[in-house]
Amino acid sequence: MLRDRIAQAGLDSHVIVDSAGTGDWNLGNPVDRRAAAAMAQHGYSLDHRARQIDEQWFADIDLALAMDTDNFTDLHAMLGQARTRTNIRMFRSFDPALTGIAAPDRALDVPDPYYGGDESFIEVLHMIEAAAEGLVAQLLAHEIGS
Repeated sequence: MLRDRIAQAGLDSHVIVDSAGTGDWNLGNPVDRRAAAAMAQHGYSLDHRARQIDEQWFADIDLALAMDTDNFTDLHAMLGQARTRTNIRMFRSFDPALTGIAAPDRALDVPDPYYGGDESFIEVLHMIEAAAEGLVAQLLAHEIGS
Protein backbone atom coordinates (compact mmCIF):
# COMPACT_ATOMS: atom_id res chain seq x y z
CA MET A 1 0.00 0.00 0.00
CA LEU A 2 2.82 2.37 0.84
CA ARG A 3 4.60 1.49 -2.41
CA ASP A 4 1.44 2.36 -4.34
CA ARG A 5 1.13 5.72 -2.57
CA ILE A 6 4.84 6.46 -3.16
CA ALA A 7 4.48 5.64 -6.88
CA GLN A 8 1.29 7.70 -7.23
CA ALA A 9 3.15 10.67 -5.74
CA GLY A 10 6.01 10.24 -8.23
CA LEU A 11 8.50 9.45 -5.48
CA ASP A 12 9.30 5.87 -6.48
CA SER A 13 12.65 6.87 -7.97
CA HIS A 14 13.61 8.48 -4.63
CA VAL A 15 12.07 6.19 -2.03
CA ILE A 16 12.57 2.45 -1.64
CA VAL A 17 10.02 0.57 0.42
CA ASP A 18 10.92 -2.81 1.90
CA SER A 19 9.24 -4.99 4.49
CA ALA A 20 10.42 -7.36 7.20
CA GLY A 21 9.40 -8.35 10.69
CA THR A 22 11.40 -8.25 13.89
CA GLY A 23 10.49 -11.84 14.83
CA ASP A 24 11.25 -15.10 13.08
CA TRP A 25 7.97 -16.96 13.58
CA ASN A 26 6.67 -16.53 10.01
CA LEU A 27 9.92 -16.67 8.03
CA GLY A 28 9.33 -17.73 4.45
CA ASN A 29 5.56 -17.79 4.76
CA PRO A 30 3.37 -15.96 2.24
CA VAL A 31 0.91 -13.25 3.21
CA ASP A 32 -2.13 -14.48 5.14
CA ARG A 33 -4.87 -15.34 2.63
CA ARG A 34 -7.31 -12.96 4.37
CA ALA A 35 -4.83 -10.09 4.12
CA ALA A 36 -4.25 -10.88 0.44
CA ALA A 37 -8.03 -10.98 -0.13
CA ALA A 38 -8.57 -7.62 1.61
CA MET A 39 -5.77 -6.08 -0.42
CA ALA A 40 -7.09 -7.50 -3.70
CA GLN A 41 -10.58 -6.26 -2.84
CA HIS A 42 -9.12 -2.76 -2.52
CA GLY A 43 -7.01 -2.89 -5.69
CA TYR A 44 -3.63 -3.87 -4.26
CA SER A 45 -1.44 -6.76 -5.27
CA LEU A 46 1.25 -8.30 -3.13
CA ASP A 47 3.83 -10.96 -3.76
CA HIS A 48 5.76 -11.21 -0.51
CA ARG A 49 7.20 -13.77 1.87
CA ALA A 50 7.99 -13.02 5.50
CA ARG A 51 11.55 -11.99 6.23
CA GLN A 52 13.33 -10.82 9.36
CA ILE A 53 15.19 -7.55 9.76
CA ASP A 54 18.52 -7.44 11.59
CA GLU A 55 20.92 -4.66 12.54
CA GLN A 56 22.81 -4.96 9.23
CA TRP A 57 19.79 -3.57 7.37
CA PHE A 58 20.15 -0.19 9.08
CA ALA A 59 23.20 0.73 7.00
CA ASP A 60 20.83 1.22 4.06
CA ILE A 61 17.75 2.54 5.84
CA ASP A 62 16.96 6.21 6.44
CA LEU A 63 13.57 5.58 8.03
CA ALA A 64 12.34 2.38 9.69
CA LEU A 65 8.62 2.11 10.36
CA ALA A 66 7.37 0.09 13.32
CA MET A 67 3.85 -1.27 13.18
CA ASP A 68 3.48 -1.57 16.96
CA THR A 69 5.23 -0.62 20.19
CA ASP A 70 6.91 -4.02 20.57
CA ASN A 71 8.45 -3.66 17.10
CA PHE A 72 9.41 -0.07 17.94
CA THR A 73 11.31 -1.30 21.00
CA ASP A 74 12.94 -4.16 19.04
CA LEU A 75 14.04 -1.81 16.27
CA HIS A 76 15.58 0.63 18.76
CA ALA A 77 17.53 -2.23 20.36
CA MET A 78 18.82 -3.31 16.94
CA LEU A 79 19.66 0.28 16.03
CA GLY A 80 21.83 0.56 19.15
CA GLN A 81 23.86 -2.40 17.89
CA ALA A 82 24.00 -1.08 14.33
CA ARG A 83 25.25 2.37 15.31
CA THR A 84 23.69 4.16 12.36
CA ARG A 85 21.48 7.22 12.20
CA THR A 86 18.34 5.51 11.03
CA ASN A 87 15.18 7.28 12.11
CA ILE A 88 12.61 4.94 13.69
CA ARG A 89 8.99 5.99 13.74
CA MET A 90 5.73 4.26 14.46
CA PHE A 91 3.94 3.94 11.14
CA ARG A 92 0.61 5.25 12.40
CA SER A 93 2.31 8.38 13.75
CA PHE A 94 1.94 9.62 10.16
CA ASP A 95 -1.85 9.29 10.28
CA PRO A 96 -3.09 12.91 10.47
CA ALA A 97 -5.90 11.82 12.81
CA LEU A 98 -3.31 10.69 15.36
CA THR A 99 -1.12 13.80 15.35
CA GLY A 100 0.22 14.66 18.77
CA ILE A 101 0.49 11.12 20.12
CA ALA A 102 4.13 10.57 21.07
CA ALA A 103 5.74 7.22 20.32
CA PRO A 104 5.88 4.69 21.64
CA ASP A 105 2.20 4.63 22.47
CA ARG A 106 -0.16 1.68 22.03
CA ALA A 107 -2.67 4.09 20.47
CA LEU A 108 -0.31 4.09 17.46
CA ASP A 109 -0.22 0.29 17.17
CA VAL A 110 -1.49 -1.41 14.04
CA PRO A 111 -3.39 -4.29 15.63
CA ASP A 112 -2.74 -7.84 14.49
CA PRO A 113 -5.91 -8.93 12.68
CA TYR A 114 -4.94 -12.61 12.66
CA TYR A 115 -7.45 -13.74 15.31
CA GLY A 116 -10.26 -11.53 14.02
CA GLY A 117 -12.57 -12.04 11.09
CA ASP A 118 -12.24 -10.71 7.57
CA GLU A 119 -13.47 -7.31 8.76
CA SER A 120 -10.37 -7.02 10.99
CA PHE A 121 -8.16 -7.17 7.91
CA ILE A 122 -10.22 -4.44 6.21
CA GLU A 123 -9.99 -2.26 9.33
CA VAL A 124 -6.20 -2.66 9.43
CA LEU A 125 -5.98 -1.96 5.70
CA HIS A 126 -7.74 1.39 6.26
CA MET A 127 -5.37 2.23 9.13
CA ILE A 128 -2.39 1.53 6.91
CA GLU A 129 -3.83 3.57 4.04
CA ALA A 130 -4.33 6.59 6.31
CA ALA A 131 -0.79 6.39 7.66
CA ALA A 132 0.64 5.85 4.16
CA GLU A 133 -1.16 8.93 2.86
CA GLY A 134 0.15 10.99 5.78
CA LEU A 135 3.69 9.73 5.26
CA VAL A 136 3.63 10.55 1.56
CA ALA A 137 2.24 14.01 2.29
CA GLN A 138 5.16 14.63 4.65
CA LEU A 139 7.65 13.30 2.13
CA LEU A 140 6.24 15.65 -0.48
CA ALA A 141 6.51 18.53 1.96
CA HIS A 142 10.10 17.48 2.81
CA GLU A 143 9.23 17.32 6.49
CA ILE A 144 11.01 14.04 7.15
CA GLY A 145 14.74 14.15 7.67
CA SER A 146 16.97 11.37 6.43
